[in-house]
Amino acid sequence: MEFVKSFKQTKLIKYMFIALLGSILLALSAKIKIPFYPVPMTMQTLVVLCIGICFGWKLGMVTISLYLFEGIIGMPVFSGTPEKGLGIVYFTGPTMGYLIGFIVTGFVAGKFNYDNNLINNFFKLVFATSFIYILGMLWLGNLIGWDKPIFTLGAQPFLLAELFKILIVTFALNQIKKFRKFI
Repeated sequence: MEFVKSFKQTKLIKYMFIALLGSILLALSAKIKIPFYPVPMTMQTLVVLCIGICFGWKLGMVTISLYLFEGIIGMPVFSGTPEKGLGIVYFTGPTMGYLIGFIVTGFVAGKFNYDNNLINNFFKLVFATSFIYILGMLWLGNLIGWDKPIFTLGAQPFLLAELFKILIVTFALNQIKKFRKFI
């Protein structure tokens, strides 16, 4: 009985450590700005997809939620922090819907079974990523008003960069899935 209890505690500590490492990786990916057209690209959505695929949907959602919690309590983990504010004030700004979409994307990416069909895998990743933009534009429309060009402001500038990141994950999928054995 003591062995089982010890094993469960060890497993919990391992998952907590993995979630912490994943949230750190996600925070670092938010700070990486790559010159791209028409707006600079961060690597957050690529890392969110990788976390979902590597960690699975449960640990992926915990990891992404931890990242969001870190930002809500004031740690400068989001892309625009600390320059554009910190904590709950930044979180509830224009990017909140996108940030909440990270959780759904991690869940969907973690739930899918990926095979060797590049086209199917590509569309699964597009579907998973679409939740970031759907929730982001819904929040943005509620925040700034539906009379504004929400798609033009909230999705269009990022789509080319998003396609690029989804293609990277699609072609690296077999390598990314290998990390799941260690988790």
